[in-house]
Parts: sequence; structure tokens; C-alpha cells
Amino acid sequence: MFTFSYQARDASGKIVSGIQDALNEDNAVTSLMSRGLMVLSLQQKAAANKTRKKIWTVKETDLVLFTRQLSTMVEAGISLVQALTALYEQCDPKRQKSLREVISDVTTRVQGGDTFHEAIAKHPRVFDRLFVSMVKAGEHGGLLAEILDRLAGFLEASARLRKKIKSAMTYPVIVISIAFLITTFLIVKVVPIFGEIFADFGAELPAPTQFLIDLSEFIRGQWYFLIAIMAGAFFGIRTFLRSTSGRQQWDKWKLKLPVFGPLMHKICMSRFARTFAQLIRSGVPILEVLDIVAGASGNHVVETSIKGVGGDVEKGDNLSVALSKKPIFPPMMLRMVSAGEATGKIDTMLEKMADFWDEEIEAMLDALTSLIEPMLICFLGVIVGGIVIAMFLPIFKLNEVVSQSKN
Repeated sequence: MFTFSYQARDASGKIVSGIQDALNEDNAVTSLMSRGLMVLSLQQKAAANKTRKKIWTVKETDLVLFTRQLSTMVEAGISLVQALTALYEQCDPKRQKSLREVISDVTTRVQGGDTFHEAIAKHPRVFDRLFVSMVKAGEHGGLLAEILDRLAGFLEASARLRKKIKSAMTYPVIVISIAFLITTFLIVKVVPIFGEIFADFGAELPAPTQFLIDLSEFIRGQWYFLIAIMAGAFFGIRTFLRSTSGRQQWDKWKLKLPVFGPLMHKICMSRFARTFAQLIRSGVPILEVLDIVAGASGNHVVETSIKGVGGDVEKGDNLSVALSKKPIFPPMMLRMVSAGEATGKIDTMLEKMADFWDEEIEAMLDALTSLIEPMLICFLGVIVGGIVIAMFLPIFKLNEVVSQSKN
């Protein structure tokens, strides 16, 4: 974005001056005229040296909308710079500040002679390798509008799947958090009151009751020690998962988990199939496709397998043969890819596989949500009910406790 100093005449005929930020000179004039000003002179100010480069991140929904609208404008015959300028002006300066800055930088680079894919490649936090590669293929093939439309559909499907997974996990997290808070309140506030009452009996308490009283005293007396342990465990696990070996080990464990393991596997396969289909359909070379898909798989085991497939394909193997050497890929995918190679429609076959897996993932998530709900209710009942029963157990055996006290 550039800064222009201007002199203009307002509606009353008075000459005013000021500064206007805009993507280019035409955009500055348009912005001033929209404010009712007649531009008399306009001069670009020298850009100040920036000592630090800002890294912007854009919301997924904003990126999808940007891609869809840009596709529509380019398909309508509007030049790329004009389309980007229109989208810049449309962005909310407060809510979509990051997107405005990204569009501004991309537009400036395109005006400076960069291709569109070279300009967006400067923002890897916003436009990943998949996005850049598909745009590059679209520019080379003269199908930028069509490629952008495909990208928007792909991003929408990915966002929908992620939203489905997050919504399925929200309920268990909320219930577990409530159970933790209730348990903490009972142990810290309620149990000590019962402990003082039972202490007056002077008798031996049932084991569950005594355990809860001792646990309450320990937590209230050593709470700082427990917080230090939990904080140490949290940061230790986070450090382990952020390390290369830890992340690789966790990716292996995720695929072996009961119930969740098959779900994670289907998610990875769906992502692989859909991304592969979109890139192949856009005209990206197969070796580059495999390299991009490996990086976008989201799991080290799957990424290693895909890179191995890329090596076998580079040596001359068919894609179906190379995939069959890796046990991570299910037999149904191998048959579909083999059929796609025979008919020349690998992208169509993989797209159908991705749709099939997405349906299975949704069905598994629905079943998992239905199963988790009663399990969590039982879990909450056992924890809270166990504490209540343990506290009232001496009252149920009041005769025995009183007789022990008298003796």
C-alpha cells in the first residue's frame, strides 16, 4: 500500500489537503472522489523504511470468501489488479485488517511485475504450498478463474470437516471440565466440613471416607506443589510434542489408538485423495503433487509413506504399484487408483474416494458423539456420586461409629 499527499476541492469549493493510503494512484483518486472531493493534485510520498516485517494470518472463512470472489471477478473479465483492488476496498479495515494488508502487498507485487503465484508465495502463513501450486498451474494453463473456484470449493470442504471434528470434541471437553470443577469444589470445600464432623466421633472411619479426607488435606496444604507438577507435566508434554522425534512418535500413536486411530487414518486418507485429485486436475506434475500432498498430510507416518511413493514413481513405477508397497494405503484406494490409471481418470476416482471417506468420517463422528454422551454422564455420575457416597458412608454406619466412639 502506498501513501499519497493530495490537494482537492470539497463540495463547498474550499481547497483541502491531506494524506490518503491506497493501492495505486487510481485507487487513491477513486477513494477521494467517493468522499465528495475533486482531486487537484496527487503525489506519492516516499515509503518509510520498515525495520521489521509483519507476518499476517488470515481467518479461514475470509480466505475462502476472498478466493471465491476473486474467481468470480477474473471469470467476468476483470483484470487481476482491478479485482484485487476491489477486494481490498471491500475488506473491513477493523475486522479484516490482516487480509487487507495481505491483498495490499500482493497487489503491489503484481503491479511491480511479479506473477500472482509469486506474489502470494511471499505469504506462506496465508497461502500454503497447495494454494500457490494450483494458482501457478492455473496461470500457466490460462485457467486461473477455474482453478480459484476449485480452490474455494476445496477450502470449504476442508473447513467443513474441521468444524465437524471440533464440534464433536467440544461436548466432551465441556463435560470433563465441569466434572473437574465440581470434584475440586467438593474436595476443597465440602469434604473438610464432613471431616470436622467425623473427627468429633473419635472413631475409625471407613476407608473411602478416610481416603477422601486425607486427599482433601493434602490438596489444601500442598496445592502449590500440585500446580507445579501439573505445569511441569504440561510444558514437558508440549516440549516433547514440538520436538521432531516427539511429534513423529505421537503421530504413530494416534493411528494406533482405539476408535480414534481409524478415524485419524480416514481423515488423512481423505485429505490425501482430495488434495491429490485437485492438483492433478489442475495440471501440476505428479512428482510435485506427491511432494505437496506429503507436506499437507498432517501425519508423519503418512508423510513418510507418500514420500516413499514419490521415490518409487520417480524410478518408473506406476502410481498404483508404488502405493501398494505402503501398508498405510487401504486396498480400496489401490483398486480405485489402478482403475483410474487404466481409464485416465485418476482425479475422478480419488475425488470419489475422498467423498466416500468424508461420509464415513461424518458417520463415525456422529456415532462417537452419541456414544461419548452416555459415557461422560456415567463418568460424571461415578466421580461425583462416589464422593457423595464416601462422605455419607459413616452416617449410614452411624451405629457402628458411635459404638466405636463409646468403647
